[in-house]
Amino acid sequence: MSCPTRRKFVQQAAALSALAALPLASRAHALFNTASGTTLRAAGLGKGLLVGCAVQIARLRDTPDYTALIKQQASILVAEHEFKFAPLRPTPTTFFFDDADYLVHFAEANHMKLRGHNFVWHRALPAWFAGYITPQNAEQLLVHHIETVAGRYKGKIHSWDVVNEAIQISDNQPNGMRNSPWYKALPNYIDIAFRTARRADPNALLTYNDYGIEAEDPQSAAKRAAVLALVKGMQSRGVPIDAVGIQSHIAAGPNHTYGAGLRGFMAELSRLNLQLLLTEMDVNDRDLPPGIPARDAAVAQLYASYLQTTLNNPSVIALLTWGITDRYTWLDHEDSRADGLPERCLPFDAGLKPTPAFSAELNALHHAPARWKGHEIMT
Repeated sequence: MSCPTRRKFVQQAAALSALAALPLASRAHALFNTASGTTLRAAGLGKGLLVGCAVQIARLRDTPDYTALIKQQASILVAEHEFKFAPLRPTPTTFFFDDADYLVHFAEANHMKLRGHNFVWHRALPAWFAGYITPQNAEQLLVHHIETVAGRYKGKIHSWDVVNEAIQISDNQPNGMRNSPWYKALPNYIDIAFRTARRADPNALLTYNDYGIEAEDPQSAAKRAAVLALVKGMQSRGVPIDAVGIQSHIAAGPNHTYGAGLRGFMAELSRLNLQLLLTEMDVNDRDLPPGIPARDAAVAQLYASYLQTTLNNPSVIALLTWGITDRYTWLDHEDSRADGLPERCLPFDAGLKPTPAFSAELNALHHAPARWKGHEIMT
């Protein structure tokens, strides 16, 4: 980072810190007038990029400061949980749509795009699933689920994560496939899911979404190769796929690097005429020392370098963080620090104050190549 760039980054961080003492409503107004000059939403739209986050629908209902922050910063949303199989399927023959409907209406009322996450995953399956699915009924169960859910929200979803995390090299299955409940019952479930989704919601972007494909280590390289083989195979069979979601759950620290392998992977996907989305970004600080200033600086630096690497590819059309505030991050529950300290992984801290990561993300958006006019992606 050059000296002028470093000075600019420090100035932006100082300006954002000055906002911390303000009430949320005042911060919302002031953010338009900081050294950075805008919000994440506006910065993205100015470059033709959708920018947003995963949300918890219960929080949208009952936490006004959280809801105000989402409205201020996001042009695209995705539900953390409520569109997954288990929340939607209390029994084999019934659906529960109240929470998903709420988010659809919220997005429409606030002029936001919405991602659907997800139709097929090896986790978030209801308790009844394991004792119900068989090779004889798996296809009917999958097709009925996708037809019902996608049909209900037809025309309201920007992109569906049709299949999530189907690759797991260590499972030692052909082509790196994860030995999931769906795979065991229906080995060709991926083709069936994508073809069904296209029929049910023809204008949504159909996305394959995965993690562990970002870093410069042998495991990530092997998984990237398997994902490339998967999507190339789908294209060769005429299976409809429009995009790949790169989850971007990344980690700060000396043992974690991101660069040439990811750039090459993204370039290859672009050559396949696939659009790219950064779907679940956060920066795990579990390997960093406990001091907050040092942690924040390292996390912000990784936001800056990672987004420079990824947003320079013009096929990237959206950037979502997995949450917007450290107050509700999943990392404090599943992939937490050994010392028990709360993670500082997102653009806003637990008090909804902008972190240095916010400034880094905003700066990266400002310096990203323009795609198309921002207003066009919101129509």
